[in-house]
Amino acid sequence: MASREVEPLSPTGKLFHAPSLNCYVIAIMGCKTSINPQVIREGLCQTLLKHPRFISKLVKKGRKTRWIPTTIDLDNHIIVPKIDSNIEYLDRFVEDYISNFTKTPLDLSKPLWELHLLNIKTSDAEAIGIFRIHHSIGDGASLISLLLATTHKTSKPNALPTVLTQKRDISHHRSSPFWLLLAIWWGLLLIWHTLVDLVLFTLTIFFIKDTPTSLKGAPGVELNSKRFVYCTVSMDDIKLVKNEMKTIISPPFFFLLKNTCTINDVLLGVTQAALTRYLNRAYVGIDANSHGRKQRYGVLKRIRLRASIVVNIRPVGGIQDLADIIAEKSKVKWGNCMGYIILPFSIALQENLLEYVHQAKATIDRKKHSLEAVCSYTCAKLVLNLLGVKVAVTVTQRVLFNTTVAFSNVPGPVEEISFYGHPVAYIAPSVYGHPQALTIHYQSYASKMIISLAVDPFIISDPYLLCDDLEQSLKLICDAVQRNHIAYVV
Repeated sequence: MASREVEPLSPTGKLFHAPSLNCYVIAIMGCKTSINPQVIREGLCQTLLKHPRFISKLVKKGRKTRWIPTTIDLDNHIIVPKIDSNIEYLDRFVEDYISNFTKTPLDLSKPLWELHLLNIKTSDAEAIGIFRIHHSIGDGASLISLLLATTHKTSKPNALPTVLTQKRDISHHRSSPFWLLLAIWWGLLLIWHTLVDLVLFTLTIFFIKDTPTSLKGAPGVELNSKRFVYCTVSMDDIKLVKNEMKTIISPPFFFLLKNTCTINDVLLGVTQAALTRYLNRAYVGIDANSHGRKQRYGVLKRIRLRASIVVNIRPVGGIQDLADIIAEKSKVKWGNCMGYIILPFSIALQENLLEYVHQAKATIDRKKHSLEAVCSYTCAKLVLNLLGVKVAVTVTQRVLFNTTVAFSNVPGPVEEISFYGHPVAYIAPSVYGHPQALTIHYQSYASKMIISLAVDPFIISDPYLLCDDLEQSLKLICDAVQRNHIAYVV
């Protein structure tokens, strides 16, 4: 641990301290019981506060900025506000409370995190815990893993939660006599796709911009306050679509993989359908006759709408014990280790709603067969080292601003968990400080999928409408799956 007492701020961490890219991670946890602050304090001392980043502050000396260990006063980090018992709209109060975070930065003279405990009953929880952590401490995958490492299964209080990871089995292809030729062809396609994606990524920095829509942020969007809302859907509904879609063959990978539909494919399809429903309202004034429908379809089809997706570069494993994460021998790499891919969404009205999932799967399968994320991470490091932070911030900001949506999907515990003895009802993470008006984050938890939205209220004045579209899109796709299943059985 001695070698970790003083650490330099990483180049990527420097990006997140630029005024135009000052990013924070938010993690909202609803609890099924009221929260005991003293129990939380004692629990944090035994877990989170053993991590060097959570007991270190940033100190700048000359050109160098370092993480310097400091004495921590938990009273400055655990905030338990006094809440008026006469508040009428409790859910709205919690939303306003969290939104106020986006108006003030954390104090750089102390470790860059805080936990707010609200003993207030909402429609989904008896109490709320809200972590606010500066993005320079770690990327979303690191911080979610660390947060989950402080929890335990409700059914087994001494056991860490289980998070499933998906692995692809391609061993059966090695038995093919043409395996070597197919592997060479696969490698050549990988190189070609990577080159194409890097060209498009570069053009996005300089030229290619998404179509201005009612979801697209305006200049300076990263400085505006944000609102955080969420909705919950059934994991069973998502699995129904996933399982009933059966095996989908996605050229040109048919000779290498049996690409079964995944949870992420379904979520991308649902997102694509919901964004189409939302944007379609802007054109309801067009005549409802057949000519008007064709005109509206043509307008939607011409919309360029892309998502920037953060990809974790480090190897994905299960939840690690907190002691393993901070130990020298740990194989888990800590910090901001992430690349970006730019994923185009097809905005078009579909008569067959399953087509949204088919299209989303084909698009993401194509992106998986590319090294865009790894190359974007590597290039970002080169730009930082060779041209400095200002140029790297400008490049990153332009890529994000020229796209419309930030999208992420993080698998969570497969069973219910407790946070220092407090049963958790839901987990809703998000992020703010980046130049986009809409962030969509999917977080699985037990039998639920929490859809968390961070929006700029000046652009998206009614985020609940978008939540409704996401819920309704999943329902309609489920109905379409069931109709197809019945037709197939008959």
